[in-house]
Amino acid sequence: MGQERRSASYHVDRDILDEQSLEDLAQRLDSGRKPHLTDKLPLSPFLRCSVPWLKRSLVRCLPVLYWMPRYSIWDYGMGDLIAGITMGIVQMPQSMAYALLASLPPVFGLYTSLYPVLVYFFFGTSRHISVGTSAVLSIMVGSVTERLAPDHHFLMRNGTNVTLVVDEAARDSYRVTVAVATTVLGGIIQVVLGLVRFGFVATYLSEPLVRGYTSAAACHAAVAQLRYLVGLSSTRFVGPLSLVYTLGDVCSRLHQAHVPTLVVGLLSFLVIFSAKELNASLSKKLPVPIPVELLSDVHCGTVISIFYLHNNICLSLIWCLSACRLLPPRVPQTSLFREVIGDAFAMAVVGYALAISLGKTFALKHGYKVDSNQELVALGISNTVGGFFHCYSISSSMSRSLVQVTAGGKTQVSPYICKHSSCHHVCVFCTCVCPQAVLSAIVLVNLKGMFKQYYDIVALWRSSRIDLVVWLATWLFTLLFQLDMGLAASIAFALLTVVFRTQHPQYSVLGQVPGTEIYMDMEKYKEVHGVPGVTIFRSSATVYFANADLYLEALMEKVGCCDDTLSRDQERLSLGSLGKWTWDIHSIILDLSPANFIDTVAIKTMKTVSDHKEHERDEGRGLGKETTSVVEQLEQGDFFSDCISKGCLFATVHDAVLYCTGKHEPQQKNPE
Repeated sequence: MGQERRSASYHVDRDILDEQSLEDLAQRLDSGRKPHLTDKLPLSPFLRCSVPWLKRSLVRCLPVLYWMPRYSIWDYGMGDLIAGITMGIVQMPQSMAYALLASLPPVFGLYTSLYPVLVYFFFGTSRHISVGTSAVLSIMVGSVTERLAPDHHFLMRNGTNVTLVVDEAARDSYRVTVAVATTVLGGIIQVVLGLVRFGFVATYLSEPLVRGYTSAAACHAAVAQLRYLVGLSSTRFVGPLSLVYTLGDVCSRLHQAHVPTLVVGLLSFLVIFSAKELNASLSKKLPVPIPVELLSDVHCGTVISIFYLHNNICLSLIWCLSACRLLPPRVPQTSLFREVIGDAFAMAVVGYALAISLGKTFALKHGYKVDSNQELVALGISNTVGGFFHCYSISSSMSRSLVQVTAGGKTQVSPYICKHSSCHHVCVFCTCVCPQAVLSAIVLVNLKGMFKQYYDIVALWRSSRIDLVVWLATWLFTLLFQLDMGLAASIAFALLTVVFRTQHPQYSVLGQVPGTEIYMDMEKYKEVHGVPGVTIFRSSATVYFANADLYLEALMEKVGCCDDTLSRDQERLSLGSLGKWTWDIHSIILDLSPANFIDTVAIKTMKTVSDHKEHERDEGRGLGKETTSVVEQLEQGDFFSDCISKGCLFATVHDAVLYCTGKHEPQQKNPE
């Protein structure tokens, strides 16, 4: 048996309060001069530079100075050690596989998992996210590198033969140059946005937009890996509809598939997928996940190497990392900045959005706070520094972050240990043989989480059709266009849906709940009845320039002042049949409670309503339940005059109703 609801009642006896009376009663403070931007800048601390201020600034810029002195080896050490080693094992094959998505040699995926992690250790505020290679950003980098360094730009003759072949060494070198330039520029953009406190930019990327975008990016990644999985050297397509062209090219040439490559790829996919499912089902019993990616990579590489040496038929499977070593830093080619600035900005926004959303999720779960602006700066510095060391754009990885948490990782010490593990892999596995088909299988299996996001369609269909439209539109734009163009089109479409919602709100005429001061929509509630002679009109959205005309039209239609007499009569007949509205109107009350701002166009609309009531019928009007910010904007917009005073504004709708009915009761009792 549930607890019975406790009944309570209250009685209030007060005078009718209009805006002026309410300000006098509450003693409104004079806001005075509004502070300028220069007033908000902390210039005086820079001039004084006191020791406490300097300490707070250093801790804010370097969060490691705050949490590292408080780090407890007994509480966190063992968990971070196990999680770091586990992540290092998982990260090696995954980072090499994601490098293929970026159209770069696999070793540069290892570099990307090494240097940026060290930088984020000092500047990041999230304790649980694993930064490094990301499937979405790898695809975005790949679209840039393939656009600026396509294969046909690096054709050369094969010795004395007239056959043209691709100079892969020159092509890969220039693609690395393009990726590094894009990464450094994107990092600079992130740092600048973080310093100007622009962390809220990620709020414009709603969850349906991000999930639709990543779902489409997963399709791009899967199609890009098909040619490696079946052993085809298909033509690379860039630009709009590149996904369609690539898929058509692969399907038309399936009869040319390299059978050993296809067999190895399919077997690797089945083994890795099965092992991943086993890890998920036994996650509570296994101390650490089975490193199936690394085992598949090493075992398949060893078997294929032996098979190749004896049979000499599996050349298309091999990607040798004999050149794998730590490279000295290099200054990026700044002349490319002009060509990649749009892609760099898109990567900066998407990378930050993915990282901050995942970071806030873990922070909420584990009870700490993530600084959104500092995260933007941390990612920017990581990308900028990493670009000088041949790394491409980074973000957080959901799969690696979950591995870190489930393995017992508590702080950023575990990614730091993972970084040393990655450095060990770069130095030890410098002569290993990595089958491309296995790397492709690793990518496809790790895309499972993104493909599961298609279940969102069913959930959004039940909860919000507009969010579903945003999800589908984002998915379609990203699927048909490049990732940067798809992101821009998706954001524009999402903003249009916001305008659409405010431009077409729900307009309602309110009535009184019997025996209360509560007013609700008369068309939705049976026992709600209108106040004789008074129309209470409410819009569910803020009134501004985009919907001001529609607001006025809806008001005139509800009141009965529009030219469409038939529509007016039908409205009154409908409400009259319910016994709710059969009288003439002498007062209009506008409920502005949903409004959080009002612009000059809306102010002119309010004046139009007031002038109409004054000149046509010389009757009452009032604004009920407005917010303080709306009142201030009405004052700034010169809404008040000799004809319209603050006596037309009331604290609640009920105050306005009592005022209007009390004003016209004598006229109704003694008609002239």
